[in-house]
Amino acid sequence: MIKKTYNVVTFGCQMNERDSETIAGMLENMGYTYCPEFKEADVCVLNTCSVRENADKRFFGVLGQLKNPHEQNPGRITCVCGCMMQQQVHIDTLKAKYPWVDLVFGTHNLHEFPKLFANVAEQHEKIIDIWKDGTALAEDLPAKREYPFKAYVSIMQGCNNFCTYCIVPYTRGRERSRAPEKVLEEVKCLAAAGTKEIMLLGQNVNSYAGISDGSEGSPFYGKTGFAQLLKEIDKVEGIERIRFMTSHPKDLSDELIECFDSCSHLCRQIHLPVQAGSDRVLKRMNRHYDSAHYLQLIEKLRKACPDIAISTDIIVGFPGETEDDFMSTIELVSKVGYDSAFTFIYSVRHGTPAEKYEDQIPEEIKHDRFNRLLDVIHSIQEEKAKLYQDAVMPVLVEGVSKTNGSMLTGRTESNKVVDLPGDKTLIGQIVPVKITKAQTFSLYGEVYKGETNG
Repeated sequence: MIKKTYNVVTFGCQMNERDSETIAGMLENMGYTYCPEFKEADVCVLNTCSVRENADKRFFGVLGQLKNPHEQNPGRITCVCGCMMQQQVHIDTLKAKYPWVDLVFGTHNLHEFPKLFANVAEQHEKIIDIWKDGTALAEDLPAKREYPFKAYVSIMQGCNNFCTYCIVPYTRGRERSRAPEKVLEEVKCLAAAGTKEIMLLGQNVNSYAGISDGSEGSPFYGKTGFAQLLKEIDKVEGIERIRFMTSHPKDLSDELIECFDSCSHLCRQIHLPVQAGSDRVLKRMNRHYDSAHYLQLIEKLRKACPDIAISTDIIVGFPGETEDDFMSTIELVSKVGYDSAFTFIYSVRHGTPAEKYEDQIPEEIKHDRFNRLLDVIHSIQEEKAKLYQDAVMPVLVEGVSKTNGSMLTGRTESNKVVDLPGDKTLIGQIVPVKITKAQTFSLYGEVYKGETNG
C-alpha cells in the first residue's frame, strides 16, 4: 500500500516554524509521509504569517500554485492555518477566490488539527474553524523536528504590548505561559535525544510568567520569571547552547542581563528590537521605552558580557517619521554598533491603530531612508567582520552549505554563519573553527586542532 504524502509550507517567524513541526508530527502520526515538493503532496498545509505585507503576498502566490494540482487530483487536501487566518478579511478572500482550500484553522486551535482534518477527509466537506481567543496552551503534542541536534522550544504564546504597527496581539492573543516544569521536561527529553542547542521562543520571552504546577521535586515554586527558567535550563546535562527570542526592551530585567554572566550555556548573543531611534516615533509606536533607556540596556549587557553580539529590528518610514526622526535612528544605530539588523519598510497592517494614521510616508521617501540606513548598517558590519579574522571559535555544524554544495555550514555562538570544508560526519557536532576569511556578510573557516579562544 502506497502511503499518502504531505508537505507543510511555513511563512514567517520561528514560532510558525515550531507550529509547523507540530503539524508535521500530527500528520506523521496519522500515517502520512513527507514529500519535499508541496505541489505533489497529497496534503499541503500552508502556515501563514501576517506581520509583513510581503508574507501575505508570498502566501497567496503559493496558494495560487495549488489550483492546478487540486484540479488534477480532487482527492488532495489543502489546509491553511496561522496568523492570517485570525483576520476575517483573509477568510473572506479565501471564500471568494480560492475554492480549492479544504480546511482553515487558526493559531488558537492548532491542537484540534487531527480532528478537523479527519472530518474533512471523511466527509469531503470544507471546514473553517477559527477560535477568536486562546485557552491554556496544549501540551505533549507530537513534533517532527527539522534537526536532531538543535530544537525550538516554545515557552509562551501571545503578546500584551499592542505596538501600534503590529497585528500579533490580535492574531496570537494575550500572553499565556507554559508551566516551567513542562518546559524543563521538554528540554530534558531533547537533551536525552542528543539535542545540543535549544532556542526558547515567545512573542516576548522576557515577560514569561509560568505558574508552577506543584510537581514533587520541582525546582520551581509559584510564579516563575524568565531568568529563573533560564537558570534551571542551564543546568540540564547535554544542552551546550541556549538561545532565546524575541526580547522586548521594556521587559529586559537586570536579573536576565546577569544570566549572560552566570549561565555557562547561554549564548553570548541577544536579539533586542529597537524599531526606531526617535523618542517621538517610539511613543507613537507604543513601545514603552525611549532611546536613552534602550542605550542603558545595551551598556548593561556589554558590562555583563563584553563580547555579546547584539542584533535588532528597525522599521523605516513609520507614519509621521520626519527626517530628524530618521536621523535619530541613524545616530542610535551608530552608537550601538549592531552585529546585524533586520530592517523593514513600514507596511500598513489591517486592524492595527497605525493603519488609521493619516500622516503615512510616501513610498519614495521610505525607500530612500531604507537604503541610507542599510549603508550605515553595512559599514558597521564590515568593521565587525574584521574582528573575526583569524579568530578560533566553536561552531555548531548544521549541514551542507546552501551556496556551495562542497562545503559545510554552521553557526558561532554569536549566530554568525560560517562555511567550512569537512566531512558530513561533522554535522551535529560543535567543533573549533579558525576563521580564514571574514567578509561583511559571510565567514569562512577550517576545523582547528588547537584550543578555542571564543
